[in-house]
Amino acid sequence: MKFYLNGREINYKGDPNFTLLKYLREVENITSVKDGCSGQGVCGACTVQINGMSKLSCVTKMGKLEGASVVTPEGLDEYRQRVFTNAFVAKSGVQCGFCTPGIVMQADVLLKKNPNPTREEIAKAIQPNLCRCTGYKKIIDSIQYAADAIRNLKEIPMPKTDGKVGKRHPKYSAEKLVLGKSPFVADVKLEGMLFGVLKLSDYPRAKVLSIDVSAAKNIPGVVKIFTAKDIPGKRFTGLIVDDWPMFVDVGEETRYVGDVLASVIAESEEIARLAVKKIKVKYEVLNPVTDPFAALEPQSPKIHEGGNLLSLTEIERGNVEEAIEKSAYTVTGRYQTQMIEHAFLETEASVARPYKNGVEILSQGQGVYEDRRQIASVLNLPLEKVRVIQVPNGGGFGGKEDLSVQHHAALAAFILQQPVKFVLTRDESILIHPKRHPLTMDYTVACDANGMLTAVKADIVGDTGAYASVGMKVLERAAGHATGAYSVPNAKIRSRAVYTNNLPCGAMRGFGVNQVTFAIEQCIDELCEKGGFDRWEFRYKNALVDGGVTATGQILKGGVGVRKTLEAVKDVFYKAKIAGIACGIKNTGIGNGMPDEGKVVIEVKGPDKVVLHHGWTEMGQGVNTMAVQFLCNETGIPPEIVEVKVDTKYGAYAGMTTASRATSILGNTIIETARKFREDLNKKTLTDLTGKKYEGKWSCDWTTKPGEKVEEVVTHYSYSYATQVVILNDEGEIEKVVAAHDAGKIINPNLFEGQIEGAVHMGLGYALSEEIELENGRPKSTHLRKMGVLRAKETPPVEVIGVEVKDPYGPHGAKGVGEIGLVPTAPAVANAFAIYDGVRYRKLPIKNREKRK
Repeated sequence: MKFYLNGREINYKGDPNFTLLKYLREVENITSVKDGCSGQGVCGACTVQINGMSKLSCVTKMGKLEGASVVTPEGLDEYRQRVFTNAFVAKSGVQCGFCTPGIVMQADVLLKKNPNPTREEIAKAIQPNLCRCTGYKKIIDSIQYAADAIRNLKEIPMPKTDGKVGKRHPKYSAEKLVLGKSPFVADVKLEGMLFGVLKLSDYPRAKVLSIDVSAAKNIPGVVKIFTAKDIPGKRFTGLIVDDWPMFVDVGEETRYVGDVLASVIAESEEIARLAVKKIKVKYEVLNPVTDPFAALEPQSPKIHEGGNLLSLTEIERGNVEEAIEKSAYTVTGRYQTQMIEHAFLETEASVARPYKNGVEILSQGQGVYEDRRQIASVLNLPLEKVRVIQVPNGGGFGGKEDLSVQHHAALAAFILQQPVKFVLTRDESILIHPKRHPLTMDYTVACDANGMLTAVKADIVGDTGAYASVGMKVLERAAGHATGAYSVPNAKIRSRAVYTNNLPCGAMRGFGVNQVTFAIEQCIDELCEKGGFDRWEFRYKNALVDGGVTATGQILKGGVGVRKTLEAVKDVFYKAKIAGIACGIKNTGIGNGMPDEGKVVIEVKGPDKVVLHHGWTEMGQGVNTMAVQFLCNETGIPPEIVEVKVDTKYGAYAGMTTASRATSILGNTIIETARKFREDLNKKTLTDLTGKKYEGKWSCDWTTKPGEKVEEVVTHYSYSYATQVVILNDEGEIEKVVAAHDAGKIINPNLFEGQIEGAVHMGLGYALSEEIELENGRPKSTHLRKMGVLRAKETPPVEVIGVEVKDPYGPHGAKGVGEIGLVPTAPAVANAFAIYDGVRYRKLPIKNREKRK
């Protein structure tokens, strides 16, 4: 069979059922074409052009290509490559970049047919392509910019700045991402590499009686099958609690359907997958515990030895019962939120190889130093024998904090002394990694006759699933934000994380704050209905200010921007015919008595190269760009000579990239470290300083533990604030979202806008469509389409308003922006719908509305 690939004639003699995607990636080594859904035909990351039409290569069989012309990003002419690349960089249409090459191929087809498309026509054209990062707005901006250039045969210059704070500096390495030239972990190929596949449990709760690998072992090409007995070190891992077994052993109970029983290492992934199917496991099947309330009952089976209550957070300030009794208005309700899939476009992957009597791992996780610690424990190696190199990932949103396959790749590479790659399919990814916690929240909120809040009482139960992950911290954060962006004199809050046999739940953008904000903000609207209060004014009067008190009892001192965000949306809110409004607060940093710290190393390699080492994960949010801008701002060196590396070999320690803290801690660390560098640059040239290193760190160690008896409660060193307005049209559908966000200091306007737009898109999905439904502990579907992520046509316009109320501890006054973006979104939607429909929606997602008009 003959076809043409980027103009080159190919005579194909292989399997006609082999997919074009596999052929391109595995035979031609064209990795610009990405695999985001494992042949489900859902994500669009694999889009190519076939005979001038955009097609999904993951569902295109090689046997269908007789005489066809196939074009990948490499096959676009040089002019169009240049225009698309520079347009996407200039308009910040690329964040993690995993989806971008497929979107470019889709856009190229559109522009050949329609050189001057409207925004609506572009959204329709890219409807087959998912993006989890951007919210699509800046992608559409980029395509329009490219269209204008191509239509008029113009060039688009690559944007350049001096890299200083406040500039719209282009995203670090974005030009390599647009056309897929920057490799992700799954794109890496090494000489002699083997491939690993996991054998997962068939049941959420069952006793493993035996694991028979004999038939699998005899398949030609199988190198080794690993089980629990092959681990040289500790078998249990975890970010906080070591309760997650790398392999479940014979005689033990499985706790969820993502538990690993064995791993097969083979000469190809196909052989490994065939062998996994041949592993025979005998079980004693047990009834799973799937209801967190039932799990708390004394008669419930214990999922872990210590019982089913993972954590309890309690806060009590003032006299809540008395305050409620004396209040003029009181509202009470039960609010429920759903389990959510992160739906990052790049599934989990890791490559490991032998390294200096130890092991080297390429990780796309959210914390290389945490990966190193846990892998060293599994392998019984000292830390210095485990090197973890960060490969920027294709989206994380908290879902790549826990180990997934990194330790499996490391174990196999270390024992076999060969490189090993693991890549999860989309189905496996959905089964294995932790999700967003579903919470059940019983709320009572009260105010006086003047509309001043008097008390909040909340009882929160979170299903944390099979393993701890960071579940106790999520429920702790929910408690700590339970009174929302308001100063409330009396509060009584109980928050519990409960083990079940459901999928584990852990970190996800918003980290428990989205859930409680959904509850408190609807209670605020209900109080306004009862008391006849103006919804904007009520929020303004009760908003946190300097001297205001948070749920935990922390008295805020400086940088409180809630009222400024309310002022920013006031006119929009009052001019709208039908609008929902909600405020939000979100911590920066872990806090709660745990240190927030980071270290950087700056190496001068010569007059044209300075390397900045840090420990944070680039996952589309732009942390590497921030690093460059902080360094250039402090030293005056040009941004084009700065290279950023994240590699444990260099000791630039950082914790997990979570809690919206990377910009804050990294910025402060660079400012501290660059001081001496700047002093030296005042006297010497970069040539003179070649070979010199500058090391420094920044730490916040003054926060207090929950419940600790202290003179002053300091739960977090910094917070971000926001107000969002959701405007409905006459048919009751969302017409527009206006999002005013206090970033303290906007370090890069493009990245700031992109983060908020992407977060609002995620928040809208949370409100309207997203849910991973379970039945007896097992997902009803592992199809990405069923996760409910909104596509371009379904995403309404989002207007971002930047507010800058400087934070006392943030670098240049900056606050975190990565998570706050979706904190107010769902309640603003629910409040808007309640006005239009006359129905209060207390459960997410809001799929079946009862419109009254």
